[in-house]
Amino acid sequence: MAAATAHSWFTVLTSTGGGTSRCSLSSHRLFSTSLRPSSFFLPKASTQNQNHNKNVLKKSSERSKNEGPFANADGRSSTNEAGRSQLASIKSFGLQRKGKGVLLDSKEQQVETSSFQDAAFLNAVVKVYCTHTAPDYSLPWQKQRQYTSTGSAFMIGDGKLLTNAHCVEHDTQVKVKKRGDDTKYVAKVLARGVECDIALLSVESKDFWEGAEPLRFGRLPRLQDAVTVVGYPLGGDTISVTKGVVSRIEVTSYAHGSSELLGIQIDAAINPGNSGGPAFNDDGDCIGVAFQVYRSDDAENIGYVIPTTVVSHFLEDYERNGKYCGFPCLGVLLQKLENPALRACLKVPSNEGVLVRKFEPTSDVSNVLKEGDVIVSFDGVHVGSEGTVPFRSSERIAFRYLISQKFSGDSVELGIIRAGEFMKVQAVLKPRVHLVPYHIEGGQPSYIIVAGLVFTPLSEPLIEEEEDSIGLKLLTKARYSLAKFEGQQIVVLSQVLANEVNIGYEDMSNEQVLKLNGTRIKNIHHLAHLVDSCKGKYLVFEFEDNFLVVLEREAALDASASILKDYGIPAERSSDLMGAYVDSIEQSEATNQQNFGDSPVSNMEFGSEGLLWA
Repeated sequence: MAAATAHSWFTVLTSTGGGTSRCSLSSHRLFSTSLRPSSFFLPKASTQNQNHNKNVLKKSSERSKNEGPFANADGRSSTNEAGRSQLASIKSFGLQRKGKGVLLDSKEQQVETSSFQDAAFLNAVVKVYCTHTAPDYSLPWQKQRQYTSTGSAFMIGDGKLLTNAHCVEHDTQVKVKKRGDDTKYVAKVLARGVECDIALLSVESKDFWEGAEPLRFGRLPRLQDAVTVVGYPLGGDTISVTKGVVSRIEVTSYAHGSSELLGIQIDAAINPGNSGGPAFNDDGDCIGVAFQVYRSDDAENIGYVIPTTVVSHFLEDYERNGKYCGFPCLGVLLQKLENPALRACLKVPSNEGVLVRKFEPTSDVSNVLKEGDVIVSFDGVHVGSEGTVPFRSSERIAFRYLISQKFSGDSVELGIIRAGEFMKVQAVLKPRVHLVPYHIEGGQPSYIIVAGLVFTPLSEPLIEEEEDSIGLKLLTKARYSLAKFEGQQIVVLSQVLANEVNIGYEDMSNEQVLKLNGTRIKNIHHLAHLVDSCKGKYLVFEFEDNFLVVLEREAALDASASILKDYGIPAERSSDLMGAYVDSIEQSEATNQQNFGDSPVSNMEFGSEGLLWA
């Protein structure tokens, strides 16, 4: 398994300018670089790209050693013992980027079979052309150079199409083209589900929908059912069809969203550009959306499809709320109860239940559960000692599957054993609160510049860009810390723009700022508020290990305009920090956070296969 760890890849099916990109998915964090131009593998990569790819390989192997297999059923975050323990890294590709290179696998030949060639439902599959402009997280006031890519999508009726979220990530323009048509039509992204890797598109042109027939969604397939994947992968411009069978159905790691949701494993060839394309059964019904493949020296022809149960959850969530709200989570760290002595000690009479080790402070269960409780049922469904529940007629599946079937705000009944007594408690499910987000809402990161000191929230994309210069302690917090309250962020000094007002601090970079003038910093907006409301002579920033940065407030304000001009920066702060700060965190709670931002979870808990997040 150690050998496979260094060479195993999940590949999100996005094809871009001539290659595929690799990104590492650890048990708790995902670094999706599928749409970033510097991260795509080219057959003859430039020196810069080759160095970048080596760094990605290095990062993926390092994370796999430290981050163990456990997962959140909320959708966005973590790993299951069967799924993510084998994920040394994940490679996102699903768009086909325009360029020189073509990456082909002789073992995965694309064919257009005669039985499907004239099928009417093939006309519902379209090609997606997307122009991406990703933020520059190291220089948060600007964006990176744009690039283009292609993927697949399909019609679902009511003027809408489905594709993968990673196909239209950081989009500035999206166009679609029907089979046998030379016209490209402008599409609009209505909703984007990062954790489930699904995006909803709309096309207003009536010409596009003329004669179109939307696809029908089918049931969840059985093992060994025939499956046909349709899309527009690299290797040609026309539609492509590959066939295979359903190999496995289980809770699967989603590369783009770093989530754990139900997935269908198939052996049909899936290549860059297939992302967002439908998978059909023999009746012509759509059973899911192609989105990633698993690459390993020891395995081949392992592709993954998002099942219709996840697709329908995404669509119903959008219909309920007018936007996508996300999959909920229970917010507890669980331990299996396979050992009879452990069950006897906890007074669990039968071979069932999972032990509550910890819970997230932001979750509702923190009000009803206690450490040491044993969860034995979820809405009346018994939970086994390995953390599994019955699935269909003769199968079992990870407990978090039940949670992923719920919606944010749903109430659930938990059957628990506490000190040998059975009881039932009610809990409300809601999406997980991430201290370090995997994706930035709104596209552009927040920032504020004070006398040349650039402050921004820590995020996974920023870590990806700056990992070589981020200290181990900060990386540990990013990997293992839990948010103590909604809205909490780790705010870092990303760099110092040299000026005479900040002499002596020029070499500082990627350091967490803890306090300003003695007040704990809750998030980037709170920091901006503290700076604006300061009336004293000095601005005193306190960092880790009591390192101080002191600036004269008046001098800092006077130097602001010249620093912005010298470095060509349009504004001293991002637009989202222009408004008034509203403190939604109760003062009593905030003052009791003696160590908020510190890691409450140890490496041991994350490295044990007996532990899993729900």
